[in-house]
Amino acid sequence: MSFKQVGNGSEMDEKLAALVTNANAVRAIAAAVEGTIGPKGLDTMLVDRFGEVIITNDGVTILDKMDVNHPAAKMVINIAKAQQAEVGDGTTTATVMAGALVAEGANQVVKGVPVARVIEGIKTGIRQAVEGVCGRTSQITDLQDPVLKQIALVAGREHEDIAQLVVGAARLIGLDKLREANFKLSDTITAEEGAENEVFMGVIINKERMNKEMPRELTDVKLLIIDDALEPEEVGDEALGTETGFARYLQLREEFKRNVEKIIALGVNVVLTDRGVDDAAEEILTDGGVMVLQRVAARDLRRVAEHAGARMIKRTGLKKELDELCKYTGLADRIYEDEKLAQVRLVGGRGKPMATILVGAATEEVVGERQRIAKDAAASVQGAVKGGYVAGGGATELAVARDLEKMRETIKGMAAYGVECVSFALKRPLAQIVANAGYNPLEKIEEAKAAQAGQGNDRLAVDCDTGEIRDMLRLGVVDPAPVKLHAIKAAGEVATAILRIDTIIKKREEGNQAGGKQGETAELDTPDF
Repeated sequence: MSFKQVGNGSEMDEKLAALVTNANAVRAIAAAVEGTIGPKGLDTMLVDRFGEVIITNDGVTILDKMDVNHPAAKMVINIAKAQQAEVGDGTTTATVMAGALVAEGANQVVKGVPVARVIEGIKTGIRQAVEGVCGRTSQITDLQDPVLKQIALVAGREHEDIAQLVVGAARLIGLDKLREANFKLSDTITAEEGAENEVFMGVIINKERMNKEMPRELTDVKLLIIDDALEPEEVGDEALGTETGFARYLQLREEFKRNVEKIIALGVNVVLTDRGVDDAAEEILTDGGVMVLQRVAARDLRRVAEHAGARMIKRTGLKKELDELCKYTGLADRIYEDEKLAQVRLVGGRGKPMATILVGAATEEVVGERQRIAKDAAASVQGAVKGGYVAGGGATELAVARDLEKMRETIKGMAAYGVECVSFALKRPLAQIVANAGYNPLEKIEEAKAAQAGQGNDRLAVDCDTGEIRDMLRLGVVDPAPVKLHAIKAAGEVATAILRIDTIIKKREEGNQAGGKQGETAELDTPDF
């Protein structure tokens, strides 16, 4: 899909070439994901050169896997990734709004509005839009509030089972944990082929016990986490060739064995390590009835430590006395290996509460998509708990756009055209949701605007099942306010950055001295999308 050119075509001022090229690239990126937005949005199939296929409705996955070369397009993709990292959802909305904002801003510049005035107006409009969303936000004070389920359903693309899992996990964890700055509910999700949907208070470790002679299940767990390899200290090859060096090697091995025996003396019956385990240590621990999990992911180690109340230790820390080592151990009710799923579960930790969401999938092909859906739902639920919620379905953006249309009349000068760009971009998600549902977006947006103004109700938008104008909150279409706010800010940031680009210059490769004499004109490059 091409950028709408305004003017004399080939006679267009060359100074606008970079702007038009960038606008085309951004519009192409937005077009790639806009068909997925809304309850009637469709899936996208991504195919690589080896024939591997991903079928998804997830905007950030589509953008991340696309083969893109254009620098302006990459800027939009990076904004979407930042949206995902910050709030975990809303990447498609942010991309669609950014595409609309850049395209409309470029159109205003082509018509003769100075870029500086367009950017000034966009910044003003974004500030007012953020205030408008904040003023329409409601807060969640009770995890039993039924609106949580609706938020999970909308973000989870109407998957009832996933919504129930996510809300159940949120209630297990509690408000305080959900509001912690560094905790992400989406990190508690794992999807497995052949598994049953489940939420439990505990941690899944995607490893099997080190050998089958070790116990498969233990109760009254006392565990030790070694954030290191459980191996003797190394002696260099050159040193080993000397009598003194070899004696040192034997001394270190004996010392290492004594340190491993301390683990059993502590009453520890579960050991997790970050890296490998020496054969001698494996033998000692197996004989002592200890379950060992080696090469455990750092993320899983942290979660186990937090849930069991353990402190991670390095292998050199095993030299400490027993009473000191005891301070590093953690406790839990039970640990067991699920041989079918090739994973270990730790439940009933004595540290902080830690819920795990296990999402089942019928086939390997849908495991990834089920996990992405659940992560979106979890991120939205946590976002709403932390920052409140607003009416979804494009209703809130439309209401804010109406505010900007009124404000535009009070702005003097050409910055008003930049405010118009923001108003246009805010209506774009609703327009695309309606189009994906099979209705005329121009007609339905005007109906919704008139209904909002006539009834004094900012929550009105289009019911995609019937085409009627309905109250989105009563219909159960609810979005987390932080997702909206971040999407609006992100779209504004990338749009102003791209509109400020006046020239595209091909960069000389580092170390290449053949790039031309000093003072020569640099080559203009307009890379393809």
